[in-house]
Amino acid sequence: METTRCLNLGSYNYLGFADDWKDTCGGDVLEALEKWPVGLASARMDMGTTALHTELEALVAKFLGKEDCLVYNMGFATNATTIPALAGAGDLIISDALNHTSIVNGARSSAAKTRVFAHNCEKSLEKVLREAISMGQPRTRRPWNKIFVAVEGIYSMEGEICNLKAIVEVCKKYKAYLYLDEAHSIGAMGKTGRGITEYCGVDTKDVNIMMGTFTKSFGGMGGYIAADKSVIDYLRISCSGSMYHNAMSPVVCQQVITAFQIIMGDKCGKVGKEKLDDLRNNSNYFRRELEKMGLHTYGDYDSPIIPVLLYNPTKILAFSRECYKRGLAVVVVGFPATSVVLSRSRFCVSAGHTRADLEAAVKDIAEIAKMLKLRYAKSSFG
Repeated sequence: METTRCLNLGSYNYLGFADDWKDTCGGDVLEALEKWPVGLASARMDMGTTALHTELEALVAKFLGKEDCLVYNMGFATNATTIPALAGAGDLIISDALNHTSIVNGARSSAAKTRVFAHNCEKSLEKVLREAISMGQPRTRRPWNKIFVAVEGIYSMEGEICNLKAIVEVCKKYKAYLYLDEAHSIGAMGKTGRGITEYCGVDTKDVNIMMGTFTKSFGGMGGYIAADKSVIDYLRISCSGSMYHNAMSPVVCQQVITAFQIIMGDKCGKVGKEKLDDLRNNSNYFRRELEKMGLHTYGDYDSPIIPVLLYNPTKILAFSRECYKRGLAVVVVGFPATSVVLSRSRFCVSAGHTRADLEAAVKDIAEIAKMLKLRYAKSSFG
């Protein structure tokens, strides 16, 4: 089979652990492979909990300043199975308009009602909350049992950082429970990699449910829920993602544990801090260069996700093919993941990228942008 070697600008390997795991985590991972089976062939409630699962849960809880944690074998399933376990009949889920499909699926699978507020807008959230509380449940007008507000730390198709501090204040004002999805921000944001709460200056005690994944910044797989011990104890015996899904491989647990230890500075000296600095510097450099050449980008500086607007759906395949010809592997996105006229390419920057990698990519993208007329910041004709 014919293959082409490309620079990966599409995978969310934010801290580069998926590339350099042999040099950073390899010793611990290979030792775990000698000691533990590759898979446990069992759910967590049966024979699927090892000492490594328990160690990882304690480590995540400590890292985030929460009482307890539950790990899952799949990031998508973490949201899709936890939300129905937490929210039921008589409850209300208020979801950001651009939340990930795993949150949407979780809300739809629950017996709770769902409403939507304008993307990243605390004023819209407050308006929806006020109306929900004043009107109560449909038909009966009884008060809602519980109200959950679901947001993301970094929105994966927009690259935007959550307006967390303002949203926390609204939730506290109206006594709503806050569910925070940190799939793309844990390990990648904040001075010490503790995610969007650290980056925005929010105490984790003000976030009731903290969700994240191990696929983006840790070079592993799976996800977690961190919360009060009573919540985690309840999820262990009521969430299908823990009760019925096959447990995470112990070898992957060790990969994630060691990645956490490196980020925290407990192993490999300053490697963790250097990775965080490299990710931030690479992300800001790449975004700045794309904007300089006249491309329309979404998102915020410091975010490792950089969407570039293509707009015209006919340019989706053309952009992907031209990048591939030049040895760039990119992700392109169109309808129904976006609206028809907001087609885009989503770049994900890594600490594993060298400055030379990004400079060469910028040069090639500038050539493609000129060819396909994508420089909309310079001309309405691109």
